[in-house]
Amino acid sequence: MSFTATVFIGTSLDGYIARMDDDIEWLTSRGEKAGDLGYQEFFATVDAVAMGRKTYETMLGFGTENWHFGDRYVAVLSTTLPLDADPRITVHRDLDTLVADLDARGIDHVYPDGGRLIQSFLRAGRVDRLVISLAPVLIGGGHRLFGDLPEDVALHLESTTDLGHGFAQLKYTVEK
Repeated sequence: MSFTATVFIGTSLDGYIARMDDDIEWLTSRGEKAGDLGYQEFFATVDAVAMGRKTYETMLGFGTENWHFGDRYVAVLSTTLPLDADPRITVHRDLDTLVADLDARGIDHVYPDGGRLIQSFLRAGRVDRLVISLAPVLIGGGHRLFGDLPEDVALHLESTTDLGHGFAQLKYTVEK
């Protein structure tokens, strides 16, 4: 059995997910005005979360009492994080092992989170759907959501939604 993966992420209008210093205040301060952008409804459909080390460390920065993943399986892709870093997560050294573990666990719906991990999932053809909330700001530089790809990734537009406060949400299905 193979899982489906949905990317749910906010970006600046110019395609950045964080500044070069990893700051996301430009998104969180604006996002507070717009609400959860459908995140809670989306997250209720998720069986497992996969993230990179930087995203994991960002989550820890919000405080351990704010661990909002509940009892969902959380996998972290990292070549440097100790394998026993946190009992709430499973650390994987490479994408193939992470994907095989998700499949072996019978996971149905995965939420890949974090720029580099999302890019790895895209390059491997493991993203099925993209939900991108565009913040009403141009930040001019930082970490891009999308990186180099070996080939085009064809998308089918499902919907566009005005979320208020200048936010727009685009939902795409990846054509396979």
